[in-house]
Amino acid sequence: MKRRNFLSLGAIAVATAISPSIMMAKDYRKSNLSAWEGDKSHKVADAIKELYGTADTVKEGVTLSVPKVAANGGAIPVKFSSSIKAKSVAVLQDKNPESLVAVFTVFDGTIIDNSLKMKMQESGTITVIVQGVDGKLYEDSKSLEVALGGCEG
Repeated sequence: MKRRNFLSLGAIAVATAISPSIMMAKDYRKSNLSAWEGDKSHKVADAIKELYGTADTVKEGVTLSVPKVAANGGAIPVKFSSSIKAKSVAVLQDKNPESLVAVFTVFDGTIIDNSLKMKMQESGTITVIVQGVDGKLYEDSKSLEVALGGCEG
């Protein structure tokens, strides 16, 4: 084996050994199943409590942008940002059968400035929770009207 091949294989082996720890994320659906399914998943406050152990939030430090009226409930644009050093971000809504929409793991140094599209079957409220590294939950909520429901299919 030539020296270059040996060094290349060594570098690949080191990168493979290190990458799982860098790319590891918490599976919130598996570790907090009751926040996603069952009796505790239908109300926003219950889902937050199941996910984080408390529903006490501070209404600061998070910016949420949604349209006042969504023409189509099947594709509601949701944009959120925060400068808080965070562990995770959760997006919830109060009108679909399960209130939890998504949970994101936030790694050290990550800038929280995300957007997504979600479905809502009728007018309601969207909430974003940022779990700070200080253990506090920060929140912003916005109400919107849905002109055409998005969960009919």
